[in-house]
Amino acid sequence: MYEVGDKVVYPHHGAGKIMKIEAKEVLGQQRQYLTIQILHNDMTVMVPVENADRAGLRKVVDSDVVDEVLSVLRGNPTKMPKNWSRRYKHNRDKLKTGDIFEVAEVVRNLAVRHADKGLSTGEKQMFSKAKKILASELMYARNFSEEEATAFLEAVLADIHVELTIADEPQEVAQVV
Repeated sequence: MYEVGDKVVYPHHGAGKIMKIEAKEVLGQQRQYLTIQILHNDMTVMVPVENADRAGLRKVVDSDVVDEVLSVLRGNPTKMPKNWSRRYKHNRDKLKTGDIFEVAEVVRNLAVRHADKGLSTGEKQMFSKAKKILASELMYARNFSEEEATAFLEAVLADIHVELTIADEPQEVAQVV
């Protein structure tokens, strides 16, 4: 199912590349492991092949799916709980899925809240992590460098902030004389 060189997403950590598939003996049992290099935080993760699906491992989306992700980012924010701890749990659960659309939704909602009311310390950390996870997948999907992917995502989020600001400004009414 997976091969060396495949670009994959590991929930909570982001996108990476399978560096090797090897047999290892752990607790007296021989198992196949995927060794994944997560680029954005310079982490190496080993996942047993038989548990890859259960762990939420999946291949990076194709380039054409990025347009759908951008639609989610530019969409209207989801109604969120007012209580920050419930909001945090709601967003954390979405990030755990590893689904790129759920991650994009969390990034969008936190970006809108950050621009509108500000974020708690925990939400700021979550926002930063969610952006890194999303940018790491965009990097592989669009063949960007890490810096290009981050700049691309920040530009999209800046456009959202500009659109929100324009929508909130009072509109001038022209007088007809």
